[in-house]
Amino acid sequence: MTTVLIIIGVVVLVAIIAAVVLGRQAKTKRDEGNRVEAKEHRDEAGIRSARADSKEAEAEEKAAQAKRAKAEADEHSALARREREEADARHSRADAIDPDVDEGDDDRQRNQA
Repeated sequence: MTTVLIIIGVVVLVAIIAAVVLGRQAKTKRDEGNRVEAKEHRDEAGIRSARADSKEAEAEEKAAQAKRAKAEADEHSALARREREEADARHSRADAIDPDVDEGDDDRQRNQA
């Protein structure tokens, strides 16, 4: 009976050792699979991040172009306003010195010119 107990003990010990070894192998395999998956995720994240950076730079460039265009439009508007003021001043001066223009007929005289 002692021999049977020793054999059973050895079989149980071998089974435990085999389970530990197989468990470690399975964990190693799982870990390697997780490493591969994590690398794929990181690669995809890098690609998406590069795309996002590119789109962001493009948007910033478009915003800068729009800002430059607005500044140019504002400058043209100011120039047009100054030109209009100068034209109005010259009309007023011409009306003031023209002996044929009546004071009350400013609008009519401008519309004829």
